[in-house]
Amino acid sequence: MARVKRSVAARKKRRKVLGIAKGYWGTKHTSYRRAKEQVQRSLRYQYRDRRVRKREFRRLWIARINAAAREQGLTYGQFIHGLGGLGIELNRKVLADLAVHEPEAFAGLCARVREARAVAA
Repeated sequence: MARVKRSVAARKKRRKVLGIAKGYWGTKHTSYRRAKEQVQRSLRYQYRDRRVRKREFRRLWIARINAAAREQGLTYGQFIHGLGGLGIELNRKVLADLAVHEPEAFAGLCARVREARAVAA
């Protein structure tokens, strides 16, 4: 049976891991074993947090919309429900941006929602 010679491949693999681990604290950037453990953990965190980022942004947008809607005398739920009833399809990212950068436009939307609620009541 032929001898497996993988010195080049093994060295390449280790160099790749240590390259990713550059800047890590302590032996995690010099020792292959510690670097490999930390890189695996870091990649798990990275994968998880790409999903968490989406949740956190949605929470931020909802908080901003709620704050702006309450200044106009509506709750977040009333505002979103009213927009749906009017057929205004703006996502939360756009609504939050309007609330922060274009308060007059947001106030106009709130006024339309209030009018629709008054007619429905």
